[in-house]
Amino acid sequence: MSRRITALVLTAVAALALTACSSGAPADPAASGEGDDFGLVTAGTLTVATEGTYRPFTFHDESGELVGFDVEIAEAVADRLGLEVVFQETQWDAIFTGLDAGRFDVIANQVSINPEREEKYLFSEPYTVSPGVIVVPEDDDSITSFADLEGKTTAQSLTSNWYELAQDSGADIEAVEGWAQAVALLQQGRVDATINDSLTFLDYEKSEGPTGLKIAAETDDPAYNAFAFTRDKSALVEAVDKALAELRDEGVLAEISEKYFGADVTQ
Repeated sequence: MSRRITALVLTAVAALALTACSSGAPADPAASGEGDDFGLVTAGTLTVATEGTYRPFTFHDESGELVGFDVEIAEAVADRLGLEVVFQETQWDAIFTGLDAGRFDVIANQVSINPEREEKYLFSEPYTVSPGVIVVPEDDDSITSFADLEGKTTAQSLTSNWYELAQDSGADIEAVEGWAQAVALLQQGRVDATINDSLTFLDYEKSEGPTGLKIAAETDDPAYNAFAFTRDKSALVEAVDKALAELRDEGVLAEISEKYFGADVTQ
């Protein structure tokens, strides 16, 4: 009698398992092996680190919702991969430490690819290309190259790479705290130019324009910004690259870029 009861129980368990396998419910990435391939922090979810305080890339709108260029790119990639997306807001100083500790799968925060980072991390294909630019008043045609900065005065933050570029170009430097102060001095006619990345200028033009300013010249070696991963995430990087290529071909990346910058900065 006990053997018959056991057999009935086993039959019922097998039937339940068969029903679960044949149901129309979405497959669990972990169960399908996909989660194992990607090595996700949480199966079926792309956990993304971002600052949440870096407008227009990752910030909170008037309603408090996390939005921004990098946020929308990450959401589009996760959707293409069939994954949920969860953002973990993290200060920049701690963001790579959190990635190393396995708290999230990827950083989406305008991370520039450079040799030092490539020694330790994997990167997706770039989704942002941003040269350095000289910004001048729109009626000034005296500066058309970096060589023309010789003897001119530029407004620069002393801790930025742009300060070094201005100095190497022979410019006199007016020290400022950041972009807002540099632009104010430029519009007041107190300096001749300022150097920054093109994204900063395009965002300013989009949000404040017309500003009476223009790009006079740009660097030959733009910064390439991408998603950053630990070196054990090669399968995830490959999948993200495929998703980015599809989104680029379909014009989705350009559409998101136009929304935030009024130009396509993804090529």
